[in-house]
Amino acid sequence: MSGAPENVLKRRLSAGEYTRGCWLNLCSDTAAEIAASAGFDWVLVDAEHSPNEVTGTLAQLRAAAIHGCPAAVRVPGHDEWIAKRYLDIGAQTVMFPMVRSVEEAQACVAACLYPPQGRRGVGASLGRASGFSAFSDYPTTANDQICVVLQVETGAALDTAGDIASLDGVDCVFIGPADLHADLGHLGTTREPSVLRRMEEGIRRIRDAGCAAGMLEFDLAHEAQWRDAGVTMMAVGSDMTAMIRGLRATARP
Repeated sequence: MSGAPENVLKRRLSAGEYTRGCWLNLCSDTAAEIAASAGFDWVLVDAEHSPNEVTGTLAQLRAAAIHGCPAAVRVPGHDEWIAKRYLDIGAQTVMFPMVRSVEEAQACVAACLYPPQGRRGVGASLGRASGFSAFSDYPTTANDQICVVLQVETGAALDTAGDIASLDGVDCVFIGPADLHADLGHLGTTREPSVLRRMEEGIRRIRDAGCAAGMLEFDLAHEAQWRDAGVTMMAVGSDMTAMIRGLRATARP
């Protein structure tokens, strides 16, 4: 086989297509397989706010692959060694939380790409990323299929969202509404009108830079608002929230 596998999510975001995804927080490959077969355009294994370690994430990537569903990973930090471990097990779309500046954004991109474009260590030949060396030219083709998603979650970061979105190697700038509201003095809500207006303006700047914009909105009554604003990577639910709502509704109908 030749060439790194195509990253379908990267292609769709680049084409401006609207995509809907599911967060995976339960640390369960069974839940990942159910979500991947449900009809979502992508799933995301959350290793920031959930105890998803590398081995468990690998099982979930394999479960999603059974159904041909693109699987992203939100890594727990910006360190190169952290991103490298998830990339080597086959994650082609990596989300970095709490990116606060252009400099941090550049470092995140560099952590995902092989030299000369970046600083990713070359060691995937024995891993799932290269098909266990089945993709003979993986090191020279991998960069083209890596999708870098950067979360802006503070007011200062949102103000620079256009500059971050303009960087080479950034595929999507993803707004985190809960942390953004907290940073702007509205902890515990994600519907403060003044913050929503700033989010809409941030999305406009991201799109004007030619980059995809992302958003997390689990209240589907508001999904159309963000789609109309220009969001194309939309997280609309999670395995955890679906289980919570379903079990509580069943227990107390």
